[in-house]
Amino acid sequence: MDNFKLPSEISPEKWPAPEVFIEEAEECVQVAREKGIVIRVMGGLAIYLHCQNFKDLWKKLGRLGKKIFTDIDYVSYGKHRVKLMKLFEQRGFTINQQMLYHYGKTRQIYYGEKVPMAEIFFDRLMMNHTIPYNKRLEEDFPTTPLAELLLQKVQMVRMNEKDIKDTIILLRSHDIGSDDKEKINKLVIGASLLKDWGFYYTATGNLKKIGESLQRYEVLAPEDRQAVRDRIDELLDYLEKEPKGGKWKIRAKVGRKIKWYKEVDEWDVIPPPEETV
Repeated sequence: MDNFKLPSEISPEKWPAPEVFIEEAEECVQVAREKGIVIRVMGGLAIYLHCQNFKDLWKKLGRLGKKIFTDIDYVSYGKHRVKLMKLFEQRGFTINQQMLYHYGKTRQIYYGEKVPMAEIFFDRLMMNHTIPYNKRLEEDFPTTPLAELLLQKVQMVRMNEKDIKDTIILLRSHDIGSDDKEKINKLVIGASLLKDWGFYYTATGNLKKIGESLQRYEVLAPEDRQAVRDRIDELLDYLEKEPKGGKWKIRAKVGRKIKWYKEVDEWDVIPPPEETV
């Protein structure tokens, strides 16, 4: 680890190329599979891997300028926690001991030589809202299923610009459907949102805002905007018409009077319209 540097110590000129992140993520997941470990890529890198037919449009949108990727996000099952610590050590990563002490059961952060940072979540993603992964990771490879990729983005109470762009590409490149075969599975989306009014409120609000934001991206062709709008409308229509339980309806009546999400540390955020001064 003689060449090890914290991400904050790496200058933009020496930041790893996108290909370095892609190669590391794909290789790590494959090596883990050979060892019987289930781990999948999530986040913006996963969306890039899943949207190769639209990678030129993805590049034109410019999600993060020159950096493109800042880290690699993974998710695995808690039963693989110890094995993954050994695997990542073998791959040249050093674990963040402070994070391990405070959050070791739910997430781990690693610093590396080739890739500045990698983060692993276990069993669920707990941010503004919670996304469970129980028995879901085997449905796709090397990423999480498309439904969970979308949920990961729209669970944010304040979306980053890069997350809006990621979501646009995800919706442009995949149909809404009722299974996970190269489709965004609306049944999985519904399983999370139709039980939790808060998550429903955040996610549907974000989908509407994304639809409204399409016009400001000049690199999008008319057919791109239309495809994204159609898929947003299809998903919103499904969620609106599906029956909701008693707890959901009671919470809906309370609405925004009580905070409907968990606070998380997030940088460079775009406030939702109703909170903009």
